[in-house]
Amino acid sequence: MTPRMSGFLRGAIDDGDVASAIREYEDRYGGQDPEAQERRKSEYRNFAKLYFDLVTDFYEYGWDRSFHFAPRARNEGFAASLARHEHRLAYKIGLGPGMVALDLGCGIGGPLRRMVRFSGARIVGVSISGYQIARARTLTEAADLGPLADYVECDFMEMDFPDESFDAAFAIETTCCAPDKFAAFGETFRVLKPGARLGVYEYCLTDRFDPQDPEHLRLKADLELGGGLPDIAYPHEVDHALREAGFELLEAKDVAVEDPSCIPWYEPLSGSGLSLANFRSSRAGRVVTHCLVWTLERLGIIPRGALRVSGLLNMAAAAFARAGQLGIFTPMYFVLARKPDSSPMRGGS
Repeated sequence: MTPRMSGFLRGAIDDGDVASAIREYEDRYGGQDPEAQERRKSEYRNFAKLYFDLVTDFYEYGWDRSFHFAPRARNEGFAASLARHEHRLAYKIGLGPGMVALDLGCGIGGPLRRMVRFSGARIVGVSISGYQIARARTLTEAADLGPLADYVECDFMEMDFPDESFDAAFAIETTCCAPDKFAAFGETFRVLKPGARLGVYEYCLTDRFDPQDPEHLRLKADLELGGGLPDIAYPHEVDHALREAGFELLEAKDVAVEDPSCIPWYEPLSGSGLSLANFRSSRAGRVVTHCLVWTLERLGIIPRGALRVSGLLNMAAAAFARAGQLGIFTPMYFVLARKPDSSPMRGGS
């Protein structure tokens, strides 16, 4: 037992009833039927807040503080690959001292803090989860980053920032949680200054996805429920939404297939777990974690319902790994876009 695990879900759910929260999440938003998908979109605020409040402690325990995938070179460490992925994004959007950037869906601020140190820019992170924002502020205070890192609890579909507030923006596997990509990108367009860049890593289906294949459909449904996703788009849909919002596309490609010599992005989930660096995310590590959660829940150390959350995330991990092996899904469709120097104000709100 670790101190971190003994504190799982304490204070994450408003009324403390984790069992009711995970039951509502799975029963209301799970399934392949159109009604469930429509509820995930029409009730996206409740859907997203429930999801991130429930899973954040598990994410941090199993994946550390940067909740995303990354391509990894041979002989490169897991943590180093995450850092390189973030530094590359900071470079692409041109972050530097004196700039103010926006992190759309900041989680607990792992990438934000690393990109602040790398670039010297000031970054403001937003999340719909008050639990994530509180955790991000605690970790940032401990990191002594002063005024360069800030956090706001809000929905990135409707932000309370003035027009043209930011010099750059980025989203690392988060705009996939938006029920309407045009609206999300339009709102981002509104708060960016003319000439500013937006860098996005997006979850997407690939052209190998077959909507008539029962396994593909099951995996898509598992990814959506287990990943807090209203739906999963195709790359051309992401490109179209950005253009419709007013952006110029500078670059668009699937980073996951950019270098075939890299270790596959899903390897931390499907691997043997022999690497201590990412043991907890491996199949073996997830079994160990699930058993520990069962024990702690039975002893009353963590709230009832935690085991069901663990099961949800184990299902998601298996779906991510299988979808990656089949090549029907990528978590790293990268788009670099730019707000034109002079254009009519557009936006999603």
